[in-house]
Amino acid sequence: MEGNCLKFENPVQDAISRIQFAPHSNNLLISSWDSTLRLYDVESCTMRLEITSEAALLGCCFQNESTAFSIAADFRVTRHNFAVGTCQTVGYHHDLPTCVEYSQETGLAISAGLDNRLCSWDLRVDHVEYSKNVGGEVEAMSIHGVFVVVAIGTSISIYDLRNLKEPVHLKEPSMDYGIRSVCSFPNGKGHAVSLQPMYFANCLFRCHPKPKDGKYHLVAVNDIVFHPSIHGAFVTGDEEGYAIMWAAQSKKRLYQFQRYGNSVASLSYNCEGELLAVASSYNYQEATESEQPPQVFIHRMNENDVGSSSIKSSK
Repeated sequence: MEGNCLKFENPVQDAISRIQFAPHSNNLLISSWDSTLRLYDVESCTMRLEITSEAALLGCCFQNESTAFSIAADFRVTRHNFAVGTCQTVGYHHDLPTCVEYSQETGLAISAGLDNRLCSWDLRVDHVEYSKNVGGEVEAMSIHGVFVVVAIGTSISIYDLRNLKEPVHLKEPSMDYGIRSVCSFPNGKGHAVSLQPMYFANCLFRCHPKPKDGKYHLVAVNDIVFHPSIHGAFVTGDEEGYAIMWAAQSKKRLYQFQRYGNSVASLSYNCEGELLAVASSYNYQEATESEQPPQVFIHRMNENDVGSSSIKSSK
């Protein structure tokens, strides 16, 4: 499962904030702090679109194959129509937005940020449909069906997108660690969170301990992504440049990818789970900036490696 590095005619000039495969194709959406949203066709190895914004892009997501959203450092939420080449400002947060997702079931774009607000945007009108003060800065968010999982400090709140007035479930912290990332199970029957220092929680175990001077230390995990069809298989990416595949039930490593030159900032599977995209990039949460340029690697997954319970390493 060696990774192929994507080649860009105009290289990414600043940190990558997020990557995401399209719902049904192998087009990859890339947002970055160089204020550019990129749409890359992985199959043909060609850049389909580059859209420059007025501020650094802090995240992105697809609505469908031809439409996507981005969030920016000027607090703006923007909808991009690739088919006709238009950009529409959906609305604004009062502070930095941290995450954006789209709900196919409700037809709403959902964003959240450091202004303590969870916002749902009705795309038929150019204003917020509903804005909810969730009582703290939102660090991460994940949507499955009509439910959104929101990470606030050390707590998890789950909201029904059809009625955001009150959470349908509130999980108080069991450990005094802040939440770094959250990802819903593909079957919607749970979610995974990574904590600081890094544990994988839902079935709690230490994740990414690395030997240093004969001792173990914990490394911050920046992203979690589940395989879309293999139950319980997920990949974590950490600040030391490692991406590791895990089995949730056995709590074992299935596969360790090559170490990357930067931290692993974002991960994404394509719809079939045959390809895994890994963004290797400085992420502004590290103490010092890496001299390595941001890169995106594509791994073609091997079913034997994914399904194995033994620990393996890529060459």
